[in-house]
Amino acid sequence: MGMTMAEKIIAAAAGVKEVKAGDIETVTLDKLMSNDGTTHLTIDMYNNLKNPRIADPDKLVWIIDHNIPADSPKTAASHKKMRDFAKANGIKLYEGEGVCHQIMMENHVCPGELIFGADSHTCAYGALGAFGTGVGCTDYLYAMVTGTSWLLVPETIRFNLHGKLKEGVYARDLILTIIGRISANGANYKAMEFVGDGLKELSIADRIAICNLCVEAGAKTALIEVDDVALEYLKEHGRQPKALYKSDDDAVFSEVYDINLEEIEPIVAKPHFVDNIVPVSECEDVKIDEAFLGSCNNGRIEDLRVGAQIIKGKHVAEGVRFLVVPASRQVYKQALKEGILDTFMEAGAMVMNPNCSVCWGACQGVIGEGETLISTGTRNFKGRAGHKDSFVYLASAATVTASAIKGYITRA
Repeated sequence: MGMTMAEKIIAAAAGVKEVKAGDIETVTLDKLMSNDGTTHLTIDMYNNLKNPRIADPDKLVWIIDHNIPADSPKTAASHKKMRDFAKANGIKLYEGEGVCHQIMMENHVCPGELIFGADSHTCAYGALGAFGTGVGCTDYLYAMVTGTSWLLVPETIRFNLHGKLKEGVYARDLILTIIGRISANGANYKAMEFVGDGLKELSIADRIAICNLCVEAGAKTALIEVDDVALEYLKEHGRQPKALYKSDDDAVFSEVYDINLEEIEPIVAKPHFVDNIVPVSECEDVKIDEAFLGSCNNGRIEDLRVGAQIIKGKHVAEGVRFLVVPASRQVYKQALKEGILDTFMEAGAMVMNPNCSVCWGACQGVIGEGETLISTGTRNFKGRAGHKDSFVYLASAATVTASAIKGYITRA
């Protein structure tokens, strides 16, 4: 019987010829990513081990991105602990360079790899055909110390993408539509695999946005077949695939969906659940207090270009705060070179340093009681972006920017 992409990657990492959904395998990790959200906790546990050791420091990538620059003495202490430990143990550390998943995609992820990240949106790495999955501190510590871990082989849901997105419709609208269709629990501990002729119309930025949000449907990981688009991205970034996998013709899928990209419309996810989706037109009476363009889902140069094109020559609505946060230093520099940041600032937006910002909800841009945010962030749970009695709507870069101009949720 054939294997899926996810099964093939796990089999290779386990050193066996074949695995199937439901098997439990011991695997060797290719890379381990952690950020300042939890790394200080991992360090504390490590220091309490009887015989602490790191299996392979070269496989570790640590990134300070959630609260950067430090917003309190407590955060500063956490960062220092992370910084000192990384230096003492030869661990690659990025500080002030951008959001962890963007940094990983720009510099580290290769097709065929199995990567653990101490962050739930690690599934973004599937955009390059890598099995990325989020883990907690305990699992991360074990993998850091031993170089190995265990995985329950997930079932796979396949999504066949056909056609092309219409003008003014984006990958963000596509994945929110899919999550709304299958529900926030529709892919619990499953792999979401994307294939089909529609892929050729989707950039790497699009693919990252799709894979990144799959965890919001409960997915263990997300995977996209590696094609010429992905290979060209790798070449531009000086990397080679570890291995190229695609599912066998006789692979077993738990479900198969056919998605016509031409049928996708601009979408908003209403509070307080990511699968609470409606067309943008159903929210046009919603007044906003803040708009956010950024995050590991929609802070790439392609997203900033979309927003800049919409807002050029216009102005942010009175009473609205519009935060524009490039996902990495590389994105920031490119946006600066293209005049995109000037366009946003001339329109009254606030351009911030590369970081997680209000998507994380614990530092810059948090919203107060009764306030409403429209965001390209990853989640809209109650209290996610500030006060427990605030409201977060999720939408594309285009919808967020158009809403910032009007002061109400609106379609671009």
